[in-house]
Amino acid sequence: MMDTIDTLVVGAGQAGIAASAHLSKHDIPHLVLEKDRIAESWRTRRWDSLVANGPVWHDCFPGMFFPTSGPEAFAHKEEVAQALADFAKSHDAPIRTGIEVDAVKRGNGSAGFIVETSEGTIKAQNVVSATGAFQTPVIPDLIPQTAGLRQIHSASYRNPEDLDPGAVLVVGAGSSGGQIADELQRSGRKVYLCVGPHDRPPRAYRGRDYCWWLGVLGLWDLPAKAPGTEHVTISVSGARGGETVDFRKLAHEGMTLLGRASGYEDGRLLVNKDLADNIAAGDANYLDMLAQADAYIERYGLDLPEEPDAHRLPDDPDCLTNPVHELDLAACGITTVIWATGYRQDFSWIDLPAAFDGTGAPLHQRGVSPETGLYFLGLPWQSRRGSTFIWGVWHDASYVADQIEIQRKYRNYRPTAARD
Repeated sequence: MMDTIDTLVVGAGQAGIAASAHLSKHDIPHLVLEKDRIAESWRTRRWDSLVANGPVWHDCFPGMFFPTSGPEAFAHKEEVAQALADFAKSHDAPIRTGIEVDAVKRGNGSAGFIVETSEGTIKAQNVVSATGAFQTPVIPDLIPQTAGLRQIHSASYRNPEDLDPGAVLVVGAGSSGGQIADELQRSGRKVYLCVGPHDRPPRAYRGRDYCWWLGVLGLWDLPAKAPGTEHVTISVSGARGGETVDFRKLAHEGMTLLGRASGYEDGRLLVNKDLADNIAAGDANYLDMLAQADAYIERYGLDLPEEPDAHRLPDDPDCLTNPVHELDLAACGITTVIWATGYRQDFSWIDLPAAFDGTGAPLHQRGVSPETGLYFLGLPWQSRRGSTFIWGVWHDASYVADQIEIQRKYRNYRPTAARD
């Protein structure tokens, strides 16, 4: 006998938990399947010291409880995972863990889907893919394995003590790469950091966190990235109570900044001549945010303290004025390369070709697929800039649940008898 459910949600991270809460508001029968534990990515696919990049008051669901951190704190990853699990329990989310979804196909001769799982087959009218934005780590095929270096993705990094003795090359200076490089340097390691194009917002300015500034300036709700910025990462950190990422400061403390890694030849890493441009673009983003904040304060007459020092940038370090374009890895004592180079999405388990473009990316409108009954949650820029954040996925889940309820009402409609 095949199990049947109205809506099947795949994944019990922040996206799946949010989906369940909103489906429950509509009294839509549903089931959430998770192959590991609830919020597993927060627990085991992050480094040991990671904290959330946004303060508790902002990065949460309504009514979400953090047992240790106050509203202005940046919660440790384990606390975030526990808060998500507790939220799911408080809403009686119908989650089954330890069950992997192997395939989703159209049912033959009937509406809905046939879902093959590690514990049997389920028939579902709707399927919500809530597997998130961080699925398959990407390590570029740049430095050969024969180079004799340990090469890992940032998803596999845990702490400095877990690495072999020696210097470390970190490739990628987004939030993960920048924070990992900083932690390694603080532990006494010599660190080389490849810095590509990035946004570098202030952690806080004039008494308000940058999450607040993005909110009042309407920047969280941008529907898409500006042309030419599709591959620009954001370098921001909640470590040590929240600090503005400053690559010049890291360099003055001993880190060697490099441009983007472009190749490998005879034991040497080849580096693009773009470091100065990338740092300048990050500075421009930082200063523009300050200018927008100042203009907002003046326009609305807010009584927030001035912060003139925030507009002063440190002097350029030597690695910026005399950039390195080739790095002899052995001569520099580098034994480990950490690739903070992002992830690619993997929807190979969804056997619905019309739901994806030629690159395998989902086709959707705010998470609603052209394949009737299929929905997505947790995608980058799903509806706005904030879609991959905890609070952002909450709003996207509300919209998706609304669309499922609308379609359910259409399916359940029965014409009334005609009047005489």
